[in-house]
Amino acid sequence: MSELAERLGFSSQDRVLIVSCDDLGLSHASNVGVTRALHDGAATCASLMVPAPWARHACSLLQPDDDIGVHLTLNAEHPMFRFGPLTHVPSLLSGDGGFPSTIDDLWEHADPAEVRRELRAQVARAQAWGLDVTHLAPHLSAITLRPEFFDAYLDVAVEFQLPIRLPSTVTEAAAGFPFRTIAAEEGVFFPDHFDHDWRPGSRQRVLRAIDELPAGVTELHLQPAIDSPEVRALTDAADAWIDDLDLLIDEAFATALGQRNVKLIGYRSLRDLMRG
Repeated sequence: MSELAERLGFSSQDRVLIVSCDDLGLSHASNVGVTRALHDGAATCASLMVPAPWARHACSLLQPDDDIGVHLTLNAEHPMFRFGPLTHVPSLLSGDGGFPSTIDDLWEHADPAEVRRELRAQVARAQAWGLDVTHLAPHLSAITLRPEFFDAYLDVAVEFQLPIRLPSTVTEAAAGFPFRTIAAEEGVFFPDHFDHDWRPGSRQRVLRAIDELPAGVTELHLQPAIDSPEVRALTDAADAWIDDLDLLIDEAFATALGQRNVKLIGYRSLRDLMRG
């Protein structure tokens, strides 16, 4: 049973799906792939990596009604592709001049106050660029499952009145603190179901999730990109990202959603309900 689905105007037994695209702004290939998935495919929303080098270019490709959140970024995991925090705070800079490459490095060195300052700056920058920000989605789930960083995440969501991505495949007991309960008590909305597995290559995961989609509101995330020398130089996961785009623009995928009577929404629906 899903109270959120009912509040959105659906039946509690309806299967409601957010199809989201991560890494908008990371590269030219990601920008073209994500916007194509939004405009010509089944994607319903995307999230922008505001500090990434291609973020401004991404904004130039968007349409006014695109459902765009902020992909809150505190890691730059690609070894040959370095970029860092908007705020230039020292605890978010690694020895090679960009964000930490690994989550462990971030967790070991990041100062929670500087994390909060950077997260807030990323949302404010997106708004200054003219985006009607609809949600927050942490890059690599880096700030979701550590209490000292989750507090900053939630503070920014409350300040800007934005729904957030929270995993449902990690229990509060496993995380060591009641992160979903805390968010709900603060009036922050989040989908009922989200698998936080962010490893590249989504076709099998997504198709299985569609077959097994539960009642309520589910988010599925992909990383679509076009095939180009840039993306192949950037990551060994290029083939998986390219396949994500192929999946999202495949009419067979849209047909499968229709056959299962899946109701598609973006995060804007959650944001508007939360603010209302």
